[in-house]
Amino acid sequence: MKKELPREIKELLKKGVVIPAHPTALTKDLKLDHQRQRALSRYYLDAGVGGVAVGVHTSQFEIRDIGIYEEVLRLASEEIDVFTSKNNKTIIKIAGVLGRSEQAKNEAKMALKHNYHAALISLTALKGQSNQELIAHCKSISEIIPLIGFYLQTAVGGQVLDTDFWREFSKIDNVVAIKMAPFDRYNTLDVIRGVAESGRAGDIALYTGNDDNIIADLLTTYEVPVGDNIISLEIVGGLLGHWAVWTKKAVETFERIKNVNTNDIGKLLTLGAKITDANAAIYDTRNNFVGSIAGVHKILVRQGFLDDITTINPKESLSIGQEEEINRVYSIYPELNDDKFVSDNIDKWMGLN
Repeated sequence: MKKELPREIKELLKKGVVIPAHPTALTKDLKLDHQRQRALSRYYLDAGVGGVAVGVHTSQFEIRDIGIYEEVLRLASEEIDVFTSKNNKTIIKIAGVLGRSEQAKNEAKMALKHNYHAALISLTALKGQSNQELIAHCKSISEIIPLIGFYLQTAVGGQVLDTDFWREFSKIDNVVAIKMAPFDRYNTLDVIRGVAESGRAGDIALYTGNDDNIIADLLTTYEVPVGDNIISLEIVGGLLGHWAVWTKKAVETFERIKNVNTNDIGKLLTLGAKITDANAAIYDTRNNFVGSIAGVHKILVRQGFLDDITTINPKESLSIGQEEEINRVYSIYPELNDDKFVSDNIDKWMGLN
């Protein structure tokens, strides 16, 4: 019997929350640093997030290659359980699942073993397959665990997925949400149109993964003509690699958006432009995102969470000039970082006091 979302998780996901993509803390010899990994989870939870996504792109897909995928899932799940027990707060657990059928099914079962609520499914291993073949794959995983669709940008391994795909994907009854991260307005609209035309718009929570357009995505209501009706859709939350850093500020901004008044919309859009500029530095857009994970790590090293910017793939390192760009946005947008919050709490998160 397939696993379905608990009612309180479904309601929270539909309401919309901040979900950071959890990085992986590694030693220089590519061992999992348990202390720092747990500290990151504690940081996100204390910052006020509503969910955590583990084993995803920001976690480094290659954690599977060095055999630590399940351990990464376990540590985050344990920290979330401790937090929810102490604080009586609901937190959504999302596990990244990828690969062809056998691997994806095994990862979905691992996610269930560690009490994850849903799987964010990556289709990078199935490039070149037809929509029909992709849908069949997704259906097979949805028989194990509730599914969150993932439109990953092509620059980091994704593929173009058309409206027809998203319409049929949305018809899968155990699909509960979609993360849209093509970094492209046209492709984002393809997803929204597909969901609207599926007949399940009321069942599927839309989340932005467009780190280049966070604020505008969260402020926009989309009206899609379907037959004689207009289907209104909103992007209710974010599942973002960018929110792996400066998370406390992200939560504060998200709350502003959720409680927005007309006079604040212009200010939020101005803030959105600053966030996009900061994301360009962190995600290394000038070099086609080669340093995106290293950029996130650089911020976390600066704040004391990580000891080094080590990545599993040696090609994923800071690009020439990227550190200077990060320093620039740090300097001109001090309102974006949460360094004070981190410095006040990091010893506690590290278990040092």
